[in-house]
Amino acid sequence: MLDELPATPGRQTAAVTKTRFAVSDLTGADPYKLATGLIVPRPIGWIGTISSDGVPNLAPYSFFNCMSGTPPTFVFAPGRSVRRDTLDNVREVGEFTINIVTDEVVDAMNSTAASHEPGVDEFVEAGLTAVPSESIRPPIVGECRANIECVVVDIVDIGHPKHGNSLVIGEAVQFHVDEALLDGTRVDQAARRAVGRHVGNAYSRATDLFEIMRPD
Repeated sequence: MLDELPATPGRQTAAVTKTRFAVSDLTGADPYKLATGLIVPRPIGWIGTISSDGVPNLAPYSFFNCMSGTPPTFVFAPGRSVRRDTLDNVREVGEFTINIVTDEVVDAMNSTAASHEPGVDEFVEAGLTAVPSESIRPPIVGECRANIECVVVDIVDIGHPKHGNSLVIGEAVQFHVDEALLDGTRVDQAARRAVGRHVGNAYSRATDLFEIMRPD
């Protein structure tokens, strides 16, 4: 059950002193630190792929979100200069799975963030069950309470030519959801036990839920 947040029209904001940053003046990792420190919590796309040679890959991305509901469309943005397996796989095979991160699998998710040599099967490394998908080649994580099978519709290179990211856009073709989380097609948010990404080693659990009624 969600708590209801009392309406507070006309709430005043205390005066604050702000430091201004021109992006053109920032160097090194400073733009990244500001962006990822302010846009939080970010959902985690635990992305399953497979190489053209049939080797599964699994890696988490917090540059990830749902962009449209009809058809269900998702994006994630792997870096072009690090952890190349995921990006290479989606370019070659054109399919991926989204494995929903909840409190139950957060440690396993974190273990798949480690850097490995190309061609390593992270399902095996993390001790996870690679369950065959229904409609696509990459497997889903059996331990997750929900999974989504997606086909790639576009890949757009963004950011720095060498050190930027590639925005992978995919459409869902199949959902797998634990029946205990469902009321029809509505997902019980308290039972889902969502985990969000912050910055550095910081994560959060979505346990402090509240409701605000939309205006007419």
